[in-house]
Amino acid sequence: MNASLSRRAPAPLMEFLGGIRAEMPILLGVIPFGMIVGLLAMEAGLTPAAAQAMSFIVFAGSAQFISTQLFATGAPGLVIVFTIAIVNLRHALYSASVSPYTRRLSHLWKWILAYLLTDEAYAVTITHYQQEGDASEKHWFFLGSGLALWTTWQLSTAVGIFLGAQIPASWSLDFAGTLTFIALLFPTLKDRASVGAALAGGLAAILAYGLPLRLGLVAASLVGIAVGVLIEVRLWKSG
Repeated sequence: MNASLSRRAPAPLMEFLGGIRAEMPILLGVIPFGMIVGLLAMEAGLTPAAAQAMSFIVFAGSAQFISTQLFATGAPGLVIVFTIAIVNLRHALYSASVSPYTRRLSHLWKWILAYLLTDEAYAVTITHYQQEGDASEKHWFFLGSGLALWTTWQLSTAVGIFLGAQIPASWSLDFAGTLTFIALLFPTLKDRASVGAALAGGLAAILAYGLPLRLGLVAASLVGIAVGVLIEVRLWKSG
């Protein structure tokens, strides 16, 4: 976008387009993940309409991945809801982090931005909020980044759902989903706390694999969180 256009365009539009541009590189990794989630939803036995509705309502890759796996095993609804609540606890931290910048917004704005708050949208938005300058219009940046991700997620999961309807049921896709999460995990292992949490959670998942209703996943999540927090506290005290 050239300088003359930047001078003519209103601040909300500039912020909105800036949010889209900031999100674009991240979308390259979102597309294949969304396709795999759509594929796995079909393998789990969901109808195309139900799978796409879940993508629209839930709008969370890890939550959709786990919920489809639990659904396929016949897990009760309460177990699915409880598991997803644990997996998505990080969103409470995201909300607390952005709340100082959004507290003056109307309730409608807060509802929209809360729906669009994801790992990827948070990453670019909080960085933008923390930069110097007038923050009164930066919620438009948040909206742009969130909508860019939302649109890409809906389209990529729709493609996965369409492909899943064409793939024979005998083609197991579980391993593809596992590989995707391994690929997402490794870039996040940047310190001792995250490595410890990953190792502890992985070991707990193996040991608790035989628990009914996929409760081993819940146990592994709790163990990983606990170990990560303990390491963080120990490092903080020793530092």
